Amino acid sequence: MNAIPARLDHLVLATPDLASTVADFARRTGVEPAPGGAHVGLGTRNHLVSLGGSRYLEIIGPDPAQAGHTGPRPFGADALPAARTVTWAVSPPDLEAAVTAARARGYDPGSVRPMSRRRPDGTLLRWRLTDGDTQHPSGLVPFLIDWGSAVHPTATGLPVTPLLRLSATAPDPDEIRPLLAAVDAELDLAEGPVGITFTVDTPRGPVTFR
Repeated sequence: MNAIPARLDHLVLATPDLASTVADFARRTGVEPAPGGAHVGLGTRNHLVSLGGSRYLEIIGPDPAQAGHTGPRPFGADALPAARTVTWAVSPPDLEAAVTAARARGYDPGSVRPMSRRRPDGTLLRWRLTDGDTQHPSGLVPFLIDWGSAVHPTATGLPVTPLLRLSATAPDPDEIRPLLAAVDAELDLAEGPVGITFTVDTPRGPVTFR
């Protein structure tokens, strides 16, 4: 199938070494990810690349400026042995309605909570999202996000590497499909170890990340 999900908001590439992963992305693609900013109090920061349209890639890792942060960081970035595409997000038209509908279908996408990020220009960006897949913590079922009145990251002049393909593998794809349906999401799934793979178009040709 290799279809790109209709409501895909962004992919999350988490890494224990942000600078190294950003440099690797730039080396492989010829495109330099743009600094996104710091998640103040959470110990992480990110770099961003547009995937075309209103979709983007978030490269997230520990923030050296928050070296004193204690406790787990978002997406377990500091505990990963290497960079990995850990999950993805979809943006429903109505976040609360989507959560209610998912629960009625037997899947709990988690509580809705506020998030924020301090952009390099000092602007505080605020949005809301769900806690994510607590029933099947593989990252294959997307979390839900609502940007509200905030300026979407793709509207800030990000460098672009158009998304060509998005797919995933799971030991039992049939276990994941009903959970995807509960949040009105579609994902090309095949049998295999848990993993998400995406391919982008770049000045150096198609490049695939896992």
